[in-house]
Amino acid sequence: MDCPYCGGQESKVIDSRSLDEGVRRRRQCLACSARFTTHERIQPHDIFVIKKDGRREEFSRDKLLSGIRKACEKRPLPTGAIDKFVDTLEAELYKVGKSEVSSSYIGDLVMEGLRKLDHIAYIRFASIYREFADIGDLKQEVDNLAVRRELTPANQIPLPSSEVVNSVVGRKGG
Repeated sequence: MDCPYCGGQESKVIDSRSLDEGVRRRRQCLACSARFTTHERIQPHDIFVIKKDGRREEFSRDKLLSGIRKACEKRPLPTGAIDKFVDTLEAELYKVGKSEVSSSYIGDLVMEGLRKLDHIAYIRFASIYREFADIGDLKQEVDNLAVRRELTPANQIPLPSSEVVNSVVGRKGG
């Protein structure tokens, strides 16, 4: 384990704690005495993702996390919510028990989770994932969210009804 501060290759474990998804270890570098935390996760088997074009690539938690972070950028989410969400998604993929899963299955899981987590992040992700062709597709998706008011995440202002949106749009256009 390389020290993130000095690059030293030797460290000692000061504290270990079991977590639901693995082990958290506090370490101290033997070269510079800096302390840092590492996380170990159990990876039961490799999962390959079957892309839309038929290619297969190894599942990357970091790639999934990166895409979700982009969708959630500058959103008022609790600290650790994104990491916890990705942990849940990853656990779900391993629970399926298959060595190959389609990218569309993963995308659907992300969409379902983001819809519950944050509507704006959901729309951002959906606009890329569903490849909206025009503003009408985007409006339809927002209208669908507005219909499902009961899923409004905590700490988020509910989306306005279609009538309110149409009246505001109508006023600006006229």
